[in-house]
Amino acid sequence: MAEEQTTPEKQFSIQKIYTKDMSFETPNTPKIFTEKWEPMVDFNLGSNVQPLENGLYEVALTVTITVKSDDKTAYLVEINQAGIFTLIGFSDEELSPMLGSFCPNILFPYAREAVSDLVAKGGFPQLILAPVNFDALYTQHIQAQQAPVSETLN
Repeated sequence: MAEEQTTPEKQFSIQKIYTKDMSFETPNTPKIFTEKWEPMVDFNLGSNVQPLENGLYEVALTVTITVKSDDKTAYLVEINQAGIFTLIGFSDEELSPMLGSFCPNILFPYAREAVSDLVAKGGFPQLILAPVNFDALYTQHIQAQQAPVSETLN
């Protein structure tokens, strides 16, 4: 006689990966191309999770890069790379890192490729983003949420 399982089998799958939004701006062209190229890169990263239905979740990763040369904005790139993932049978303790670290880690190479393509098509030297340790970022985020709030009222 087979034993009945009390917890559902864990299921993870990628349903769809897509670019939700992308933007490329070059506010100081064409003059920026005639000046000395000394780029300073500002990189920002964010993610958002939207529960859908029946174990489906949309995870969206936003990558924003501003590159300046001599205090002038050369270009601004923003990519919102998203995916729909199936996650069934995971506890809350397991689900949170899956959505906060594992899924963004899957999406990042797609966002990195989109950034590189847009920058090159914009006429600028290729920009290849370094890999991101989403596990470390997730851990920092959880630690920041658990840190005691300092008292501001006395």
